[in-house]
Amino acid sequence: MVEDASEFQRARSPEAKRRRETAILAAARSLGAERGIRDVTLTDIAAAVGMHKSALLRYFETREEIFLRLTAEGWAEWSDALTAQLRESTEPGPAAVARAFAATLAARGMFCDLLAHAPLNLERNVSLDAVRDFKLATLAAREPISAAVRERLPALDEQDVVDLIATAVSLAGAMWQIANPGAEVAALYRGDPRLAHAVIEVEPRLARILTATLTGLAAGRSRPQA
Repeated sequence: MVEDASEFQRARSPEAKRRRETAILAAARSLGAERGIRDVTLTDIAAAVGMHKSALLRYFETREEIFLRLTAEGWAEWSDALTAQLRESTEPGPAAVARAFAATLAARGMFCDLLAHAPLNLERNVSLDAVRDFKLATLAAREPISAAVRERLPALDEQDVVDLIATAVSLAGAMWQIANPGAEVAALYRGDPRLAHAVIEVEPRLARILTATLTGLAAGRSRPQA
């Protein structure tokens, strides 16, 4: 929702500042979902909320800080959804856990886009305080996921689940980029049968790879030590 620029000039209270930050984040989220993170500029975000770019910089130092905040929010939301799905499911085994990861990530395209950009550039053009806050947010989001996975697959230890989560989010970010090329490249893939392999579906491929990963981790833990 675009707010009148005069409102931004007059507001001084902490509540008003939070409201502005919320409006900026909402605009960035909407633009990112529509265009992809790569193509959204700070000027675009400022225009969407009716601000000049110089005014927006009073609230966020860079566009990367805005999108890093959205990535942290995405982690928290995904953690809640995945944890709930893992605890509600009655299907046993690694494949069911892998499918829960794949389904909840594939359903969150914007989050997958952010996951790809976070280590590449979002963490690189922000303050150390912003990076620290982001890393602590992801750590907090991982904890309930880890607990839910270990309830379902007790053979796994804590490091196994850390590796699983890291693998899942890294692959989801990369696969989403592959599955969503630009319009011209997508048309090229569709028009040339030799390039059919370049067209992928994120959810089934991610589920297959994570099933293999979890099966291997569980087997390794249950194998007698020499």
